Amino acid sequence: MDVIIVGAGPCGLMAAHKLAGHANVTIIEKGRDIHQRTCQVMQGNGCVYCNVCSITAGVGGAGGMSDGKLNLSPQIGGDLIDFVGLKKADMLIDEVDEYFIKHGAPPEDAHVPPSALATRAAANGIEFIPIKQKHIGSDMLPQVIDSMKCDLESRGVRFLLNRTVEGVTADNKKVTGVIVDGENIKSDFVLLAPGRSGSTWLGSQMKKFGVPIKYMPIDVGVRVEVPALVYEEAVRTNWDPKFRMYTPTYDDLVRTFCTCPYGFVVQDTYESGVGANGHSQRYCRSNNTNFAFLSRIALTEPLENTNEYGATIAQLAKTIGGGKPILQRLGDLKSGRRSTWERLKRSYVEPTLKSVTPGDISMSLPHRIVTDILEGLDMLDRVVPGVASDATLLYAPEIKFAAVRPETRENFETVMIDNLYVGGDGAGITRGIVSAAATGIVAAEGILAKIQK
Repeated sequence: MDVIIVGAGPCGLMAAHKLAGHANVTIIEKGRDIHQRTCQVMQGNGCVYCNVCSITAGVGGAGGMSDGKLNLSPQIGGDLIDFVGLKKADMLIDEVDEYFIKHGAPPEDAHVPPSALATRAAANGIEFIPIKQKHIGSDMLPQVIDSMKCDLESRGVRFLLNRTVEGVTADNKKVTGVIVDGENIKSDFVLLAPGRSGSTWLGSQMKKFGVPIKYMPIDVGVRVEVPALVYEEAVRTNWDPKFRMYTPTYDDLVRTFCTCPYGFVVQDTYESGVGANGHSQRYCRSNNTNFAFLSRIALTEPLENTNEYGATIAQLAKTIGGGKPILQRLGDLKSGRRSTWERLKRSYVEPTLKSVTPGDISMSLPHRIVTDILEGLDMLDRVVPGVASDATLLYAPEIKFAAVRPETRENFETVMIDNLYVGGDGAGITRGIVSAAATGIVAAEGILAKIQK
């Protein structure tokens, strides 16, 4: 039996791992191999790190160019529990963890002990989610991904890189293959795992076959940068501490995401603009810690496409920032004035991303989002004192675009087309490396069950 997997991210790699030896597996990826994926390199504080990371395609997926945070809990990273239940989700995540350890991820235990931080959070109306985590580091992750790819190739998995899948083919409501650069490649099974950057394409394929899709919420906000000492207790408790709160004015969900202890803020690139993101390495540190601070946005009629709304924010921010992320001191935002390089020099927090435009975040983000950020940081300051200091730096925008979610049956098989499976962030099921990899296992189990009938 032939299986084609579209996308070499965590979902695709994990599915191939499960299917190798049971089927003829081909992974088709529009990007490059992991060691050929590049970003603009900067040096600072004795470290070499990526300053601009615009590559979401390639072996390893978007996560392949991240700092490799593994959130080993089904509570974080999407809706896996809704599809497979808690017990199964825990088992899947353990399997993913073991696979990463086999290929070089740190093996140490990552359980979170009880802490005073959780008590303070609860007393101030904030949910702190202590979860098992581990950190690979942006300096180590490429080696881990390369080890996975080499192992798969040694077991017969074929990789077609720098190739574009134009569409899926089907006959009599059963998948027949894919079209790649004009060539029709036949296959008995197809798993679509194109990552979040391929979600629009995946949605177009679902519409072609009449598979119902749902637009998922997006997250819009800023990248916050503070002295590492301010966040020290939080990151000792959890490397990537997860705080969630509802703001007083609008009752909106605001959350922390992707904390980078002793890390670096980097420029991210969207189709419609630029934004901020963060990295941290395992063996090289800055003097700051940064994290995303995001407000959840869901839309109904007349516009359900949340990504379209997010794209307008990214485009406006790009215009205001002259093609660079906007940087503002929190004190300036509170006072209703833009930041300048002169004002930034007065701050004791030195920005780790220099290619920015000092400005006024309120000129690019909607008033509601700005209100959520200000109120949320004031709430968080009661738990992590100093986080809402006037000197705190805010980079905007940070946007986590959502994927469309196709309607599926068991094992993420699409409702209208037999033997066509979807998985990972691109299918709107997950939002992270570990959970995406878990969906690859589930889809592979569905394919194996049919092969072995």
